[in-house]
Amino acid sequence: MTVLIAGGGIGGLTLALSLHQIGVPARVFESVPELRPLGVGINVLPHAVRELIELGLHDVLDASAVRTRELAYFSKHGKPIWSEPRGLEAGYKWPQFSIHRGRLQQLLVDAATERLGAENILTSHHLTGWTETADGIRADFIDRATGKSAGSYDGAVLIAADGIHSVVREKLYPQEGPPIWNGRILWRGITRGDAFLTGRTMIMAGHEILKFVCYPISKEAGPDGKFDINWVAERHMPPTYQWRREDYNRTAKLDEFLPWFESWNFDWLDVPGLIRNCPHAYEYPLVDRDPIPQWTFGRVTLMGDAAHPMYPIGSNGASQAILDARVLTREILARGPTQAALAAYEAERRPATTDLVMLNRRNGPEQVMQLVEERAPDGFNVVTDVLSQQELEDIAANYKRVAGFQVEGLNAKPPIVQRAG
Repeated sequence: MTVLIAGGGIGGLTLALSLHQIGVPARVFESVPELRPLGVGINVLPHAVRELIELGLHDVLDASAVRTRELAYFSKHGKPIWSEPRGLEAGYKWPQFSIHRGRLQQLLVDAATERLGAENILTSHHLTGWTETADGIRADFIDRATGKSAGSYDGAVLIAADGIHSVVREKLYPQEGPPIWNGRILWRGITRGDAFLTGRTMIMAGHEILKFVCYPISKEAGPDGKFDINWVAERHMPPTYQWRREDYNRTAKLDEFLPWFESWNFDWLDVPGLIRNCPHAYEYPLVDRDPIPQWTFGRVTLMGDAAHPMYPIGSNGASQAILDARVLTREILARGPTQAALAAYEAERRPATTDLVMLNRRNGPEQVMQLVEERAPDGFNVVTDVLSQQELEDIAANYKRVAGFQVEGLNAKPPIVQRAG
């Protein structure tokens, strides 16, 4: 009956906790020797927050995360384009959370270790392959640090939650090659900074070629009176730029990108100051993969970034992995840990996430910034002189529809996993 989960990220750990909730044993295998709180900030949208609350994680989340109050778009001159309430302020029954990715993962690690037992959260276990047996599946692992075998484990099914560089996906689609780079580079960091706008606002400024995103990820000001501000600087690089593919996650050099943002000192936000005062920033290529026609092969299926890696547009990557975990759990509750459950999960989630991957390639809701840049590159007085109110509302509503978090629809729906009693 045990479900084998390759990958101890947000999706894999949510799946393990969800399976434990319905009484199905699970075991998580992670390649790294220690699960540590790494990374920068992310947003978790209300439809995914609801599912984490169903797992009993509301209090620990609320103690660590910022309840995002507002999403606001601005031009490269810092002029407002569009803003909308988020989370509880938007009428959802659940908040939207801004949180350090590593902190969220650590909360899930702690809960999984407590509920499933440390013996079922195995580190230094890198998946190398699997074979189907008469009544299940056997997965083989090595310790990557030593190259030695870490053993083989039997289970009912194998779930690949092993990220954009998924071993399972590579074996299922050996001709696919590396992730697809679209010419954009992201520089990401966390800086101690002053509160801005509502104090719980997520902002996006600029356009498709040059963009800046930031939001607070600490609830309270520190002794210095400042907050942890997560930021992302993005530029679409010229065709002559040579991306250092071998340095996928390298330490960023501020002088390589700060000059493009030096003039972005708005009266409500000092963008160059945030960049300049960051103690440690990272560089990432903006990559995804083409949607694939099949996730499930026998007793194996893909989830999260292994299944549908997408651009980090619309704050949806982690949220979609959480939804994957819950839908898969619902189908296992209904059908047992079987091929039929995996197929039913894929039938619901693959079309939905394919639409989202493609919409994110078209900039999702952020296309309002590009439309403003194209129509008024030298600035504007009032945004409705450039985009009609109807255009603004339609773009925002369409993204919520595709991503599955329209207010009325979500509030009316029951949680994904319905437990007896």
